[in-house]
Amino acid sequence: QLQLVESGGGLVQRGGSLRLSCAASGFTSAYYSIGWFRQAPGKEREGVSCISSTGGVTNYAGSVKGRFTISKDNAKDTVYLQMNSLQLEDTAIYYCGAGDWGICPSLSQRGFRSWGQGTQVTVSS
Repeated sequence: QLQLVESGGGLVQRGGSLRLSCAASGFTSAYYSIGWFRQAPGKEREGVSCISSTGGVTNYAGSVKGRFTISKDNAKDTVYLQMNSLQLEDTAIYYCGAGDWGICPSLSQRGFRSWGQGTQVTVSS
């Protein structure tokens, strides 16, 4: 079955950049929508971004629009989240999950599965 593994997190200063990766194994992610979600301490997991199986549809939370860019490389079976102009409020554990066709506009945990273990992003001032 499909397994997803996140990587690329770390400590970065405010205004800096990080590139997260969501790598698939067990089954290709090429036929799934892939969403990025994050969870900060004391908060619910929230949708950050999503990309359709073809890459033709993307969606972003308002809080990250213009700063984050989601992309995918089917040859590498990997989805990326380029995060620029990072702010303190971006600090969270970032997860990726797989969803069915047409789910990206919702940016909701509901309908996503095969969650990875998450990668920690910490933004300092």
